[in-house]
Amino acid sequence: MSGHLTPAMTVPEARRPRPSLPAPLEFGWQMRGLETARTTLTRRRGGALELTIDHAPLRGVTPAMLRWWFEGVHLDMVYRGQRLPRYRVWHPRDHIALGKPRLHRNGLAGEGAHFHIQEVFGRDGRFRVDSTEYVEKLDDSGIRLLKFVAGVRVFSLEHWFSALPGGTRYESQMVVGTSSPLLGRVLNPLLTTRVFPESMGRAWLRHNVEEVGNFEFFLPELWAQEAGGRRRLASGTTAHH
Repeated sequence: MSGHLTPAMTVPEARRPRPSLPAPLEFGWQMRGLETARTTLTRRRGGALELTIDHAPLRGVTPAMLRWWFEGVHLDMVYRGQRLPRYRVWHPRDHIALGKPRLHRNGLAGEGAHFHIQEVFGRDGRFRVDSTEYVEKLDDSGIRLLKFVAGVRVFSLEHWFSALPGGTRYESQMVVGTSSPLLGRVLNPLLTTRVFPESMGRAWLRHNVEEVGNFEFFLPELWAQEAGGRRRLASGTTAHH
């Protein structure tokens, strides 16, 4: 799918009501630290900000699980006896809400959808995100999100999934700014100092290491309960207890 400008990307996001940051969900998880991943924060020629993460392997998580997760990240789940938004469970401290996306098929998101993301990195009010992003790619190899302003691509976030024995390698790359030499002279200093400065980039690195690591705590169980259950129903079989 091409990343062309769409009406959902032209909504003035600053005019939206700013939801309050909910109280953290307490699960007793020991989230990963930044030192568990290899990270970089650099400036590209032209001034765009580039951030990369090579996460520690995800144990017990497969690329198919990750694709399935992103297709249904806007749905609810039952976790530890509570019905909760999946997005809140994913990062129980920093996530606020994920707006219902334009759906792809069967109530699931896919390529061509838009995610309205609301979160606060590190629960620090300086690092609040309220953004609608376009899903250009979503398959078993990863997901790519883009953002455009007045038809100009100003943001990309890509995650790559590759199978490992017993788990998945998960790599991430964010680019803030445009690659246009002419527009970059004007836009990139604004984007990387006022909209998404390096301090926010460092907060995102920690946030993303945490949320990716959190998949180990709940995704294999959720997959077994929900995706596995649907496969049994489709095949006409039931589990034996």
